[in-house]
Amino acid sequence: MAGHSKWANIKHRKARQDAVKGKIFTKIIREIVSAAKQGDPDPDKNPRLRAVIEKALSVNMTRDTINRAVDRGTGSGDTENMDEISYEGYGIGGVAVLVETMTDNVNRTVSEVRHAFTKYDGNLGTSGSVAYLFNKRGEITFNDVSLEEEVMLTALDAGALDIENDGETLLVITEWESFGQVKDALNAAGLVSDNAEVTMSPSTTAEIDNLDDAERVMKMIDMLEDIDDVQEVYSNVNFSASVMAQLEQ
Repeated sequence: MAGHSKWANIKHRKARQDAVKGKIFTKIIREIVSAAKQGDPDPDKNPRLRAVIEKALSVNMTRDTINRAVDRGTGSGDTENMDEISYEGYGIGGVAVLVETMTDNVNRTVSEVRHAFTKYDGNLGTSGSVAYLFNKRGEITFNDVSLEEEVMLTALDAGALDIENDGETLLVITEWESFGQVKDALNAAGLVSDNAEVTMSPSTTAEIDNLDDAERVMKMIDMLEDIDDVQEVYSNVNFSASVMAQLEQ
């Protein structure tokens, strides 16, 4: 899974770069408003809200902006007519793709999502065709593997499910509902992660060992992420070591 880990790191860097350009702030604010509207405004009592606040902080959104979004969610809000819909499909090479959206116009959204799939030789599938390949969970990553023993003791004691070490990174895996309490315990122990998020993790991966195919998959994912109504895009792509080396050049 080392190749997948490196790919994840590329995506995290891209997310931070997009945040600098202001590309993802609107999407995150929309998600905060929705999470606060549908659940408790206290993130300690609302795992979904806690997870999206962590996402907001990871791209340097200010606390004031986050608090205003929570306040909007607990007030009249502007997400009343927003539908949360997931789309599923396959990219080139059999790569499974799960697209989470929040929209006030379903016809517009499905048209744009379908266009992104077909433009790069993918296919939009039916409901359930891909979702079963993904599991919702918390992932907390450390780039210093020498911390393994301390991280393991603290995380497992706080309720983590597992800790994986691929030789380059430590990955703490949690139930998505307990993500916040595990992260808090690690922070309290002085163990500050390099990345932490609630994500949809693939149970199997699709290997891509051709640079052209890899670039088409990346362009398709980028196009999907650029759609205003799209909140998150998850895939089970795993680039081979040789492809990763070329992509990172």
